[in-house]
Amino acid sequence: MSEKIKHTKGSDNVFADLKVKNADEHDLKSTLGIMIIKLLKEKNIKQTNAAALFGITQPEVSRLKGGNLSHYSVERLLGFLTKLNQRIEIKISPSNWRKAAEIVLV
Repeated sequence: MSEKIKHTKGSDNVFADLKVKNADEHDLKSTLGIMIIKLLKEKNIKQTNAAALFGITQPEVSRLKGGNLSHYSVERLLGFLTKLNQRIEIKISPSNWRKAAEIVLV
């Protein structure tokens, strides 16, 4: 006999669902961090090379790749993306919900 599991549908922001302070900022930083990690992997950039490129230490790159983004501002993460040859466009438009701003890598 199978049991029905009760669940609640979450929003697009797990940090808001968990009632984390500054949830939108955490959500944005995690999105940027994922992009950085993906690009490092795609470009086969080793941690020591990424550290030199970003102007940080190899242990800091390791922390970043591990998802620990608390030491980085949104602006700094955007800077890492530009150093990975990404052009960033910020689009602001009215929204029905919380997604009023969108960052697009071109």
